[in-house]
Amino acid sequence: MTSRIERVHAREVFDSRGKPTVEVEVTCAGARPGRAMVPSGASTGRFEAVELRDRSDSRLDGLGVRQAVRNVCTEIASAIIGLDADDQAEIDRRLIELDGTPQKSRLGANAILGTSLAVAYASAEARGVSPVIRFREIWDAIVGHVEIVLDKLGMRMLLPLPMVNMISGGLHAGRQLEFQDFLILPVGATSYSQAFEWIVTVYRRLGRVLIERGHEGILVGDEGGYGPKLRTNEEAIELVVAAIEVAGLNPGDDVAIGLDVASTHFFEDGRYRLPSVSSSPLTAEQMVDLLEGWVARYPIISLEDPLAEDDWTGWRLITERLGKRVQLIGDDLFVTNVARLREGIERGVANSVLIKPNQIGTLTETLATLRLAIDNGYWPVVSARSGETEDTTIADLVVATGAGQLKVGSVARSERLAKYNQLLRLEETLRTDVGYLGGSIFESLRS
Repeated sequence: MTSRIERVHAREVFDSRGKPTVEVEVTCAGARPGRAMVPSGASTGRFEAVELRDRSDSRLDGLGVRQAVRNVCTEIASAIIGLDADDQAEIDRRLIELDGTPQKSRLGANAILGTSLAVAYASAEARGVSPVIRFREIWDAIVGHVEIVLDKLGMRMLLPLPMVNMISGGLHAGRQLEFQDFLILPVGATSYSQAFEWIVTVYRRLGRVLIERGHEGILVGDEGGYGPKLRTNEEAIELVVAAIEVAGLNPGDDVAIGLDVASTHFFEDGRYRLPSVSSSPLTAEQMVDLLEGWVARYPIISLEDPLAEDDWTGWRLITERLGKRVQLIGDDLFVTNVARLREGIERGVANSVLIKPNQIGTLTETLATLRLAIDNGYWPVVSARSGETEDTTIADLVVATGAGQLKVGSVARSERLAKYNQLLRLEETLRTDVGYLGGSIFESLRS
């Protein structure tokens, strides 16, 4: 068995916010090690898998991950050394059973995910294939020959439509705005490379627009978006529209807008606290009214977490009113969890799900959620975290699965560019083996 696991090792490294995280190496007999690093979120949902940190240790403010590293090098290593790295599903099943908790809190989701991904890379190394091909093999094993509802997605390798942060707020930029991300989607581009060129151009023009209007146009937030002090969330939307126009592109037809509302973080006692909008907290219906008005006025095609993670009534309302007009992404709502997504499908809420591997903790579970989304007509959006690393897994993963969309952050930080540049490489090397649907995936939406 050439893919037999011989060695498992982990170390503490650091993410883009200077916080410790886990890197895992898995080595198969006679091959180079496969390596994966684990990201970390600032805006986390209550139902996410739990990363393990050394809370009682004064070192690094208690944020160290030495215990998670030890768990990889001891319990996890003992459990998987000698197994076949090609059998991703079996190894992930063993990791889940070994931890034995609902949210992977005993061994740590960071320890488990790092191992799960490193196994996939180790298998690729042992067999002499690229990571994107190995991820595609794993995806094909999950999909099989069952017909998928969103027949354009999942059935072949696809370069993704990028959803890119232009202005940051919320927990990503000191809460100077209530909403977390103001993004663009180059829906009119005909290739990934053209889409990315448009994104870079709009980003640079936005910097100029901000400076010309007396705002900060250089400093950036956690994910590379500009972090100006603005009066309102709507002002941020207007600035992004202006930047699209200055770039010589058409708002809506060429470049659309997405909002990551991250509403769970200003949801208290059943109301939404938005001081820039109202001195009184908003009801769910008022929150939907606000967003519906903006969708009517601006070229908004995507809303992420427009209602809070526990506000099922609000989610039902916005789905009824906007579900045929814009992409409604559940992030905190679904946390890449099959059970949470299935509940959302049964309740008839949202039409899209953010896919973050570290929210659930293994590659197999991540792909199961992605598959469930596509089977039920939900758009999957593979996503990075605010605390990222130079690891490029999600770039290979989004192409391999044909998920169709990728949300990474902006274009001003290298942990983000690592993913975008990997996609440029894949576009070049895969050539006719990879497609690009771009904004055509939203054909079913009506204005």
